[in-house]
Amino acid sequence: MKRMILFAVLVLAAGTFSFGTKLIGEGKTYTSLGNYRVEAIDSPVPLKGADCQAYVIKYENTPMEVTVIVCRDQKDQKYLVLSDRLSVQYVNNAQYFGVEMVDKSFEKEGYKTDNSGLNKIAYFRQKVIGPGQMREKDATRTIAAFFPFLLRTDENMTAEKQ
Repeated sequence: MKRMILFAVLVLAAGTFSFGTKLIGEGKTYTSLGNYRVEAIDSPVPLKGADCQAYVIKYENTPMEVTVIVCRDQKDQKYLVLSDRLSVQYVNNAQYFGVEMVDKSFEKEGYKTDNSGLNKIAYFRQKVIGPGQMREKDATRTIAAFFPFLLRTDENMTAEKQ
């Protein structure tokens, strides 16, 4: 319940910030969600006592929006990826760029990976997507393209184009 309330507040904050967004990239996912669009949120999002850059990913065939919050520390970047169906994190360090379960430090903030919405085969295939030290905007576009594969999809998730 606590997780859902925090997620609702985050989505509301992202919706409020959506007035000040700029396009970062567009592309194909090759999934039923269709093409993606990544927009940067102008206002920083407070997380773990720091102001973090945030992005919103919108998919062509679903009303679901995905919020990506970039948290930097001394040795790597963590991309907290939040949606109403699944929350994970991607890590970008000196060795690799890949997906992980949500870190315990984010669990203290109320975010946790719920395995019921996770496609475990795709998760293990994305543990290492490529070499690390990817630029932030490139990493966010990569997340937009790869994240839909992590979702257990059903017919309620997408809408048909008319």
